[in-house]
Amino acid sequence: MADKAAPKRRRDPQRRIEEIAAATERVIAARGIEGLTHRAVAEEAGVPLGATTYHFATKDDLIEAALRRSVDRYAAYLDDWVAQRPGLTAEQLVVLLTDVLMGCFGPDRDERTVELELFMAALRRPALRPIADRDIELTTNALLAYVDQDTAAAAAAAMTGLTLRGLAGSRPPTRTEVEAVLRRVLTPNPALPPAPTRE
Repeated sequence: MADKAAPKRRRDPQRRIEEIAAATERVIAARGIEGLTHRAVAEEAGVPLGATTYHFATKDDLIEAALRRSVDRYAAYLDDWVAQRPGLTAEQLVVLLTDVLMGCFGPDRDERTVELELFMAALRRPALRPIADRDIELTTNALLAYVDQDTAAAAAAAMTGLTLRGLAGSRPPTRTEVEAVLRRVLTPNPALPPAPTRE
């Protein structure tokens, strides 16, 4: 009796989409968004060019997929970060957030550069703005485990600004500079009158 032919491996479209999105991030890391093309992504993913254009018709579609992937990864990171650090004081929060930001300027620089480049792509691509909004909301919501809504929003904005300055400028801020900014945001300024309470 003749051996039966081996069954063909079923294609997994979702896995292919994830592979292409991951390859898109790697291309952006190496070449920036300006260097992103379907051909470059296909080569990086090891798939036919037609596979990238089938799942992602335009360059903007590739960017959106990479941004969604980046934000989902950030959400998981924040959930884990907060779960491992319950009940922080304001000063502990200053020190630990400074650790995170200093990592952005050091060992995590490449990853953070890609994330920021994807985030900044929303400046010219309105379709990306809801995803960028989610990125901002994730940081604010994570900080709500430690501070009030207004302080969380201010700290999230300060962290975004510090990250942008550190990655785009010629010199990243020092640890002392980062701590000074975050301490001012996260702790009351004794020289100012108390904020009015909301009704």
